[in-house]
Amino acid sequence: MGIDRLVSDMRAWRRHLHAHPEFGFEEKQTAAFVAARLREFGLDEVVEGVGGTGVVGTLKRGSGNRSIALRADMDALRISEQGDVPYVSKNPGLMHACGHDGHTAMLLGAARLLAEEGGFDGTVRFVFQPAEEWGRGALAMIEDGIMQRFPFDEIYGIHNMPGLPVGHFETRPGAIMSAEDNFEIVLRGVGGHAARPHGSNEVLVAACALVTNLQTIVSRRLNPTDIGVVSVTELLTDGTRNALPGLARILGDARSFRPEVSAAIEKQMRVIAEGTALSYNVSTEVTYTREFVPLLNDVALTDEAFAAAAAVFEPENIALRREPMTGSEDFARFLDFVPGCFVLLGNGTQSAPLHNPTYDFNDDGLLYGASFHASIARKRLPQA
Repeated sequence: MGIDRLVSDMRAWRRHLHAHPEFGFEEKQTAAFVAARLREFGLDEVVEGVGGTGVVGTLKRGSGNRSIALRADMDALRISEQGDVPYVSKNPGLMHACGHDGHTAMLLGAARLLAEEGGFDGTVRFVFQPAEEWGRGALAMIEDGIMQRFPFDEIYGIHNMPGLPVGHFETRPGAIMSAEDNFEIVLRGVGGHAARPHGSNEVLVAACALVTNLQTIVSRRLNPTDIGVVSVTELLTDGTRNALPGLARILGDARSFRPEVSAAIEKQMRVIAEGTALSYNVSTEVTYTREFVPLLNDVALTDEAFAAAAAVFEPENIALRREPMTGSEDFARFLDFVPGCFVLLGNGTQSAPLHNPTYDFNDDGLLYGASFHASIARKRLPQA
């Protein structure tokens, strides 16, 4: 198989997946497509339905008893695509706005490379994960016994990065992506006529004050050396143009890199919500959940990832990422069980942002991703 043929096929796979996006735990067609390709490549085992709609392919070479996992996510987002590419989403209200179509195509390319060319001694697990976007897919695969059914000693993953030039590689040891906590604060009072605010006990003014007060958590309650973000993303009420609301819901998320910071954010949020509600004579209820844990790259395996990248990328295009990102990734769940490393590949300086309705994965990055996957497998499972 020539490289040109591999690139052409990966592009075709990626565009097929882009045109047929599926939401988390609904990736039935995507999983079937992935499994069919893996069987075509001649893998030793292909198992579907892991963690709901996940797929795990296994490839063994030589007599080595070590195993590594390479992971890609498959799910799309509930976003209506605004692009005009020929392979635009055919499923209304769904699109691959985060590049998981590209991640899947890159890992399929690596599977074919390694199946046809070998170059390693041991076992490679190709993990195609569902439902990354809402932080449940990795947990579902773990709860379904992936670590026992398909054991591996370490794991690697890739995400594309808009703004970073194609052909560039970045990662860092330790924290690279943050935890994500979700919150909902409900305020309850008594609604009434907009012309008679004194005749009711409405909640909208209290909700507006609370949204503002929440901004003091990071600016006044956290240590300035800690990274924290508190973002209110929705304010919903049961009012209308001429009716003052008696119920308001404030929703949002918080980001951090240490459990202590997450705990401090939750504590202060509850204090502020109770205090604000009391001052406006309304009641409140706070629901706070932890959806994603911080993604912490293993120090030694990050060095190994840089060494593997040296076989794929130009030296000047390999960089140590100086700062972690406050985005979240449920790849981190696997790192509770085995060490690993998550890396970033350039999607181009002109790329739209992730989760933007005009975003598109840059096909020029496909070979870099597939080659890195193959390189790390060969480096970590070296032949005698």
